[in-house]
Amino acid sequence: MPGPVFLRGDRVGLHPIEEADLSFLAEQMNDPDVWRTLRTRVPKNRRTEREWWEGLDERDGVTLLVAADGDPVGTVGFHDVNADWGTATVGYAVHPDHWGNGYATEAVALLTRYAFDERRLQKLSADVYAHNPASMRVLEKAGWHEEAVLEREAFVGGERVDLHRFAAHADDWVPASDRARAALREASGRSPDED
Repeated sequence: MPGPVFLRGDRVGLHPIEEADLSFLAEQMNDPDVWRTLRTRVPKNRRTEREWWEGLDERDGVTLLVAADGDPVGTVGFHDVNADWGTATVGYAVHPDHWGNGYATEAVALLTRYAFDERRLQKLSADVYAHNPASMRVLEKAGWHEEAVLEREAFVGGERVDLHRFAAHADDWVPASDRARAALREASGRSPDED
């Protein structure tokens, strides 16, 4: 059972990562369907996950556990914070058993609102491999837009692949999906008439 809820949406809660979550994280990060969509290519065990977890407080940004119905389903966070520029990079992963439920979209939308409203960031970016159109849809539904395509930027599965850079800007960000808007309304305590 995840720890206390830090950000609450309609269907997901974002929680600080606790020691009890490390087994789930190791399972998620070692799933080939997950790690092939991320920059990491190194197997993770509980020891390496523990070392990562123990260093979270020393890093810039924030990483949160995504939970649905009280069960962990993924992670979301931002890092590489540049306080002078007001920018950060967002990353997220959802366990394949929970793909297609809208959890990633809602988690990214909640994190985006938090980054802009509470951390005073001005721009967020995220990189997505060309072979991951589902992740591109997540960002689009969460109100992000494609900013650039970096041709043959990454090496994945034995070949060079394009990297699609997505961005969200604080001054014009609006989540595109009705579900993400509803979740953010609920999280802020506003009624639908206040939009």
